[in-house]
Amino acid sequence: MVEFESPGAFILLLLVPVVYILRHIKVLSRITFALNMSDWNGANFSWDGRARKAFSIFVKILCIIFYVCLVIACASPVYHQQQKVYSSRGASIIFVVDVSPSMAARDIGELHRIEAAKNAIHSLALKNDGSEFGLVEMAETACLVIPPTMDRKVFFDRLDAMSVGELGDGTAIGNGLSMAIYHLENSPSEKKAVVLITDGENNAGSVHPNTAARLAKSKDISLYILGIGTRGVVPLDYVDSKTNRVYSGYLESNFDPTSLAKLAAECDGRFFETGSIVSLSQAISTIGKNESVMQSYHIKNNDTFYYQYFLLAAAIFASLAWIIRRIFLKEVL
Repeated sequence: MVEFESPGAFILLLLVPVVYILRHIKVLSRITFALNMSDWNGANFSWDGRARKAFSIFVKILCIIFYVCLVIACASPVYHQQQKVYSSRGASIIFVVDVSPSMAARDIGELHRIEAAKNAIHSLALKNDGSEFGLVEMAETACLVIPPTMDRKVFFDRLDAMSVGELGDGTAIGNGLSMAIYHLENSPSEKKAVVLITDGENNAGSVHPNTAARLAKSKDISLYILGIGTRGVVPLDYVDSKTNRVYSGYLESNFDPTSLAKLAAECDGRFFETGSIVSLSQAISTIGKNESVMQSYHIKNNDTFYYQYFLLAAAIFASLAWIIRRIFLKEVL
């Protein structure tokens, strides 16, 4: 929120119309001396004063802007921003996101599956600013791209850069879950959770998904599985991040939530079938509520002052007005 530390300084702006009125009624009129310039018994000296008049008006405008900037600087504008500083830990959540080519299917509203997943993750991370979030990408293999962090900028930058096809074709669910569990098991957070977002069955990797699910349960890590996608023929298009080749066509989507539901039941987790934006939002909202943690915090006030910028602007306008009067108007100041 922008405020002014000395708002009373704006009263000085009233001097502008006051000076104008006093000059108009000849109270503050300039002292002038009549001077006739002409040849002996010849015509009076004359010149085209249109350019001079235009420069004179421009100088007056610059002077008014200079004065307004000076008054604003005297009022000392400041931007107040409040920030929560947490003194206790929130939840630790790692998203395991399927980046196989099928996630480029466009059947979640008008969005690709991968884009809908990104939006859902954004929503949860923004609403739970006291929690830390990490990201695992999963396809033919799995890799950790962001460890659990509270730095939202770093997290969102990497999340936005995520694209399908980065890790080949296939769905290594067991590898993805194991990777997330490994980076959560030693976390001191009160609540720890893995959120798997995928549209397919496990068909790659060296770790069986049930083994990873039981491992999560033994480490007291909650598991949420979001089965994203619909059934039938759906449009698909994406650009391969390695070859820059454009793929476009239709996908015969045989999305079957049965195996994912059984996987969630293996560790007393939760399964959500998210075939629309509404169902996806509801699932994310439920996860946020379940993994919320009461945290202690204090408010830190961050103030940013801007008076120096208006002083600089005032100096620039004043210098410009002075240069025009000296060089173009030939005035002696």
